[in-house]
Amino acid sequence: MAGLEIHGFCDERFAAVREAFARNFDEFGDVGASFAATVEGEFVVDLWAGHADKARTRAWERDTIVNVYSTTKTMSFLCALVLADRGQLDFHAKVTDYWPEYGANGKENTEVRHFMSHAAGVPGFDPAFKTAEELYDWQHCTDNLAAQKPWWEPGAQSGYHAITQGYLIGELVRRITGRSIGAFFREEIATPLGADFHIGMEDSVFPRVAEMIPDDAPAGDGPFGEMDPDSIPARVFTSANADTTAVNTPAWRRAEIPAAGGHGNARAVVRAQTPLANDGQAFGVELLSSAGCRRILEEQTNGPDAVLMLPIRFGLGYAFPNEMMPMSPNENAMFWGGAGGSTIVVDQPARVCLSYVMNQMKAAIVGDRRGGGLGKAFYDSM
Repeated sequence: MAGLEIHGFCDERFAAVREAFARNFDEFGDVGASFAATVEGEFVVDLWAGHADKARTRAWERDTIVNVYSTTKTMSFLCALVLADRGQLDFHAKVTDYWPEYGANGKENTEVRHFMSHAAGVPGFDPAFKTAEELYDWQHCTDNLAAQKPWWEPGAQSGYHAITQGYLIGELVRRITGRSIGAFFREEIATPLGADFHIGMEDSVFPRVAEMIPDDAPAGDGPFGEMDPDSIPARVFTSANADTTAVNTPAWRRAEIPAAGGHGNARAVVRAQTPLANDGQAFGVELLSSAGCRRILEEQTNGPDAVLMLPIRFGLGYAFPNEMMPMSPNENAMFWGGAGGSTIVVDQPARVCLSYVMNQMKAAIVGDRRGGGLGKAFYDSM
């Protein structure tokens, strides 16, 4: 992009990251984006550039935030990990210990850890939602999930719970704490850590929100191409509308959609997640115990995912890297990403946390080559 002005800072060791960040604009079509990383709990990269809207009339500023789709899930994981670390949530307990109504229709043996690893067997809404507005009604969503019959035996396999996972984890948070997951996250994680990340936001924040820009690839060129409408992936992705026409509305921004509706930038994502890479402590806050952090490495499922149709090994929430998603050279560097391209890596062995967040979507469900290229440049520089 001619005349691209990159803002922020980048430790000289990571000059290649800055070059890769610029290349994402020049070669891969970025409109507005941010990238941030910490090592040993200290920021070594914090970059932003471009525009906050498709028309390129608003600059992407230091405090610009945007919907990050499924990178939001990692904030839900943090909430559950904090509660588990405090002894208020047991990942091996039955969900019905906290949410009795959930045991209907053959789900009585579902364990909390099945929610964390996409193994609960309720990856979509059934009956399917007809409008995005239904996602804004918390009770409506949780009632739908509690009443469902599981699509497979809970715990038998993973199948990406694209939108539903956030309501499942969020309802446990609500039942335990009496607070919505958005409020719990804000009060217990975001505010103490100074993370400008929102699961549901006040209208006063709207002027800082960037426009999500859909991928202009032809229909059928998406991550799945043409699908059998009766297949599990098709049923999942048609059970609730979460495209950019919904995401760019005030109602979506206000709603708590803890698997897909969080808003932040790369710095905000990294500020929230950095404690996990540093034995539970960062920025003067002790969020978790060291043992509580290591729990993300407890393998839950390992095999072909019934929705994403990729081999994935899930720990508690986060996924391990593999050949198809090589976000880090360290085999225990946990990661996840959002539809369109955002990414987050929590690398406990290297004490690294990094994130890429953008507004120009690409046809990808969990990150894409833009974030992957930044991750490679970062690790090559270490």
